[in-house]
Amino acid sequence: MALFDDRVTIVPAPRRQRPRATSIGIWSLTVAIFALLALTLLPTSFVIQQPGPVFNTLGSTQNASGEEVPLISVDGAQTYPTAGALDLLTVQVVGSRERTPSWFELALAWFDRSRAVLPIDDVFPQGQSTEQRNQESAVMMVDSQKEATAAALTHLGYDVKPMVRVYALTDDSPATGILQKDDIIRAANGQTLTDTDELRSIINAGGGAPVTLTVERAGETLTETVTPTQATADGKTLWLIGVSTLHDYDFPIDVTIQLDNVGGPSAGMMFALGIIDTLSEGELNGGEQVAGTGTIDASGTVGPIGGIRQKMYGAVDAGARWFLAPTANCDEVVGHVPDGLRVFSVATLDDALSALQAIRGDGDVDALPTCGS
Repeated sequence: MALFDDRVTIVPAPRRQRPRATSIGIWSLTVAIFALLALTLLPTSFVIQQPGPVFNTLGSTQNASGEEVPLISVDGAQTYPTAGALDLLTVQVVGSRERTPSWFELALAWFDRSRAVLPIDDVFPQGQSTEQRNQESAVMMVDSQKEATAAALTHLGYDVKPMVRVYALTDDSPATGILQKDDIIRAANGQTLTDTDELRSIINAGGGAPVTLTVERAGETLTETVTPTQATADGKTLWLIGVSTLHDYDFPIDVTIQLDNVGGPSAGMMFALGIIDTLSEGELNGGEQVAGTGTIDASGTVGPIGGIRQKMYGAVDAGARWFLAPTANCDEVVGHVPDGLRVFSVATLDDALSALQAIRGDGDVDALPTCGS
């Protein structure tokens, strides 16, 4: 029996050609995988703004210990029941200088109307770390609470007296060992102070000469002298005593606003409305759920804020039908109002109160100013 036959030529079976469509598909998939990896791993120079948590100024929140406490509480005056909600809105920032969003995350955010893609320098200025930004934001929150309390109590007829309080000292402050955090600076060179601008003017008028300060510390009045140091900003020579200050007030009653892990000044107007409602008979909002945003100063002027489009979407998600927007933000509101939300334009605390009066049924909501009129 022959196992092999040298006269027989074995011809291999022809190799089957891969269909062209299959080859194109494999290459397309390969390119897509590499593109996805690039979109995921390559660094970017943007961050994402999106709606953040919503807080009812008439409700409660958790303090640093995890206990449920009123967001606004008052000691030293009669308070009244409230209903509905006066919601303050927040914005979350996705990304930081330490970790920016991926290109893939940015692409998803670009097509989401409730989110915005911003250059990182617009949110985190060059040279400022995330920790420094958070500290600055915390200072602005404390300041906004003071201004809101002053605006609300002034509206209610209380006597509110302004003052200048030391918030912190710089690392190389010439006031180190002389001034302390929470000192109240009542006067400079014999001139009574009501705000930081007056203090700054007196210091610079001296051209570097020592400044005599009248300071209140823990109920005791002290006289201290600080010699300013020279600095240059925008080509101008300045004299500084190395302290950051808060425009604070002597309040006739104690108002406490409890809101941890939220920074910035944009809740000021809603704080003021919440305080007024707490100290007034009846329901300021008629029991409705009203959201809003805006800075406020002691005179009741409402100022612009950032991220208003995201805040409007946050209001809708929380169930609000009414929204109070700063007049100065109207150009960002027009054409971007989510379905189911009515937005009214307010420039002052009185405007906001008029809007609430109409919302609760004591006026014509159709007559209220909007960003389109």
